[in-house]
Amino acid sequence: MIKKTFVGLLKPRLEYDILSATHTEPEIIPAPKKVTILSGTSFERSDAVQLKVGDKVKTGQKLVPVIDSEDYVISTVTGTISSISNYTGNFGRAFTSITIDTDDTEEIDEKFGEICNKPDLANAVDFLGSVPGGLPLKILNDPEKSINRIVIYGMDKDLLMTTTQFVVKTRTDLIIKGIGILKEITGIENITMAVPSSLMHNANKTGADVTIIDKEYPSALPFMIAKEVLGDYVPAGRSLEDMGICLISAEAIASLGAAYTEGKIPVKKVVEIVDKDGSKKYVSVTMGTPVSDVFKAFDIKVKDKDRVIVGGPMTGSSIYSVDYPVQADTDAVIIQDGSKVETVSDYPCINCGECVRICPSKIQVNILVRFLEAGEYQEAADAHDLYSCVECGLCSYVCTSKMPVFQYIRLAKYELANAPAEVEAEEETEAAEEENA
Repeated sequence: MIKKTFVGLLKPRLEYDILSATHTEPEIIPAPKKVTILSGTSFERSDAVQLKVGDKVKTGQKLVPVIDSEDYVISTVTGTISSISNYTGNFGRAFTSITIDTDDTEEIDEKFGEICNKPDLANAVDFLGSVPGGLPLKILNDPEKSINRIVIYGMDKDLLMTTTQFVVKTRTDLIIKGIGILKEITGIENITMAVPSSLMHNANKTGADVTIIDKEYPSALPFMIAKEVLGDYVPAGRSLEDMGICLISAEAIASLGAAYTEGKIPVKKVVEIVDKDGSKKYVSVTMGTPVSDVFKAFDIKVKDKDRVIVGGPMTGSSIYSVDYPVQADTDAVIIQDGSKVETVSDYPCINCGECVRICPSKIQVNILVRFLEAGEYQEAADAHDLYSCVECGLCSYVCTSKMPVFQYIRLAKYELANAPAEVEAEEETEAAEEENA
């Protein structure tokens, strides 16, 4: 819900959608003929690939695509690997894409079932890193991270979405089980649930501390939740983990509970579909399913110039093919009618000040964006509060000039984060060339 004032100097109020008391159960989408699973590591040479086209896999089987890599994925279907290739995501992030042709008969891999009677953090890290919701178990298992508090977010981070709230409402028992397992394997007793007031009753049942999240956007974004929990802002340039906080989605906790209750790794994801007319529906879909299969199930037609967004309208990402697979963190898919899509422009900033007024971090965005446009990312970070940004997207939403301010910010953070790795790679290449000379 979006509320705008009649007084230009007052900022518009954007409110999260709150789960309806008469919500519907998800429609189950059958397993597709093919799934595509993305691993977090790419490969440079074909002989570095451990899997092979033609390999048979079972549902719940752990797959390590690249030799000597710690990254793995879980097969969400029983079938045959038909393709292995590199895949480039947002900002050039590299993945290994594994396509599996689905068999008619499902066979469950038993390896996790054999060890789940005795919950253990190392085993959870080995098998449950890619369950629905995405469990950040590596952070909890990292000796360099001093995590002393776990925050479970039970509020959706973006507008138009209610998937996380739906999970809290309908899977409270599994969340209770998941919290118990999490305490047992990590030893962390300090657990907080962040929920809207409408779900306070469900959150209280879990035994966790409860923090109420305001309905005004962007109060459910990670850094804003951390502010509520800590009572102060996370310092610029520091992560939640630096502050001893690990943020985990309610669906991931429910998946953890389901894994140890059922003795098998969950592979079904709850996703909310928002159609062009604003109508919404929940689906339960096998991870790796192309979003086109979901659209076909509801006879949703995506035409030329329509926009498909994974995530919410403020912080989500547009996808350029309906073959994009549902991932562990895909909470919503939004389809926008092409005739109603607002385009960005290259019109310069006019110093109207709307971005400054609405920024929850009080950044001088109108100055920051000038350095970002020029590619002066380090200057933007050192002198103009780049790392104070909580990435809510409100600056782009109110921009009179329709500048893609939020995208500039994301790009700058990505480039700065990857600069050391690029320099190291260049130095290694130069050293190898000198050796061979």
